Amino acid sequence: MTAQQDPSRARFTGDANPYGGGDPYADYRTADFPFTRYANLADRRLGAGVIAANDEFFAERENLLVPERAEFDPEHFGHKGKVMDGWETRRRRGVSAEHPWPTADDHDWALVRLGAPGVIRGIVVDTAHFRGNYPQAVSAEAASVPGSPSPEELLGGDVKWTTLVPRTAVGGHAANGFDVTAEQRFTHLRLNQHPDGGIARLRVYGEVVPDPRWLQALGTFDVVALENGGLAEDASNLFYSPATNTIQPGRSRKMDDGWETRRRRDQGNDWISYRLVGRSEIRAIEIDTAYLKGNSAGWASVSVRDGESGEWTEVLPRTRMQPDTNHRFVLPRPAVGTHARVDIYPDGGISRLRLFGSLTEDGAQRLAARHQELGG
Repeated sequence: MTAQQDPSRARFTGDANPYGGGDPYADYRTADFPFTRYANLADRRLGAGVIAANDEFFAERENLLVPERAEFDPEHFGHKGKVMDGWETRRRRGVSAEHPWPTADDHDWALVRLGAPGVIRGIVVDTAHFRGNYPQAVSAEAASVPGSPSPEELLGGDVKWTTLVPRTAVGGHAANGFDVTAEQRFTHLRLNQHPDGGIARLRVYGEVVPDPRWLQALGTFDVVALENGGLAEDASNLFYSPATNTIQPGRSRKMDDGWETRRRRDQGNDWISYRLVGRSEIRAIEIDTAYLKGNSAGWASVSVRDGESGEWTEVLPRTRMQPDTNHRFVLPRPAVGTHARVDIYPDGGISRLRLFGSLTEDGAQRLAARHQELGG
């Protein structure tokens, strides 16, 4: 079955053709799912991890969260069989010769700790290169558990799991996408495959919902950081890399770990707009061009807007950027706003943007109210 016109409803079922040589992605089935504009809450850079699985005989569970797409080497075999870049379990069997087939309830599972708690908007279960050994169906559940629970605690009877994706047939060698409508804050996900098989990658897209008590304790923090609840809402150009990279944790470690635009041949400029974690007072700014050496932004400016319909106010005027350099600026007075925008001139890229400050009183109140509404 091929993707329908509406990518949010695209469904793939059935085997893919056996690998016949050449580009293994040539017959890969996928769609542009709208929810992928949100951050991947299962990103290792945010601290996500696959903390347990009931079986990983053929391929390790940790492969599920590798940020790069799955690779395929047709000649790579190990002591247990074909080495696959994903999570793959052994074939399930029935209880006797008279009943050699798995039961309807048989399934394998993996527990995923989200890198940042949040509202999940969509899930992609990617079966790339699993052409005849993918699961017949998948399902997904989520829970909200404070602290750092162990796998045993998560599997205990007192944890409430909410079904996000009911048991649904999937296709081999395909990006199987699922919209999620639960308006709740979750910390963990349980991915199930029925009855067995292999999954290459898992992506969990959504909005970060931080713990307001933690941010209050920090006092001054990065009010645009993804892990604190910031969001890259829009950008002029995403040719080489996503704008969300600019608010990921830590320093960039290579060129494609930042944001880079195509070369402009007009008199315009490129930009990213952000939604802050809440209404904030910004007191200091960092713009990092790490690993962008011959393609960093020439100049950059930062503006702030207070409210959805507010006017943009420039708080850092157009300033010369140096390649592969972290630039720091202390503002002469706090800038109050709910949104921010970085403009680069004329094109190029930056690796990180940091806006240091604190929530205003009303910003803190609104964040606390939303946290409570979502069950935090």
